[in-house]
Amino acid sequence: MRLAQAKGMTLEEFRRKHTRSAGTVLLFNGTPNHTGKPSCSLYEDGLGCSVHPSRPLACRLFPLGRQIQNGTTQYMHEGSEFPCLKECPEVLDLPKLTVEKYLIGQETSAFEQAQDAYLEMMQNLADVAFELLLDTGLAESGDTQTLASWRRLGTMDAVTLGKQIPAEWLDILVIPDLQVQSEDVLNFVQGHQELLNTKIQELSETLSTLDAVREAAILMMALALFLSHSIGADSKGLSEHWIEIAKSHGAHG
Repeated sequence: MRLAQAKGMTLEEFRRKHTRSAGTVLLFNGTPNHTGKPSCSLYEDGLGCSVHPSRPLACRLFPLGRQIQNGTTQYMHEGSEFPCLKECPEVLDLPKLTVEKYLIGQETSAFEQAQDAYLEMMQNLADVAFELLLDTGLAESGDTQTLASWRRLGTMDAVTLGKQIPAEWLDILVIPDLQVQSEDVLNFVQGHQELLNTKIQELSETLSTLDAVREAAILMMALALFLSHSIGADSKGLSEHWIEIAKSHGAHG
């Protein structure tokens, strides 16, 4: 939403023009840079990043990556040598900064809060999938199709996975119709979660057979895994982890 507002576009227009992989990745089809790699579609010759104040967390962190394990956040980069030294040698003339000062200067805090909040939303969607499988009699029926489908979803890339999700659900997940200001991070994510919860409640009221419950459990897992692609999580690893948790509670497959 921040990027769409910065470009004066609707969410759907921005997704169509500037993203790929069903809206999870920015499109890189601009003028090649000095390394020969195409630049981001939001980069303008002679100007630079056309949405710099609204740039996403990945841009703010670059060339660092962010990893959360057991509640601890770590920052790292690929390889043994700092990536910028070869591709952007001009950084050698810039002041040296600690990682902490660099992150403050890039104003990453609100964007990290958003990523953490969406990690929680991802888990909430997975929890709904668990409830549908374990609390409705579906697992007790001997069902094996649900976990087989969860495993298959975990192996899919974002494009393939997005095609498994009905358009109305994908739109709610990727381009939610919210009136909350995008700068108000936690309220924005809360509003997004409430929008999803309303849709999930409407779906739950239509589930009259175990087959319908199974399809809903598969859909909820597809949404959780699709969101995991969007925020850079290990989708396949998460799928296997959640399958093992379901098995430990009596599911089959």
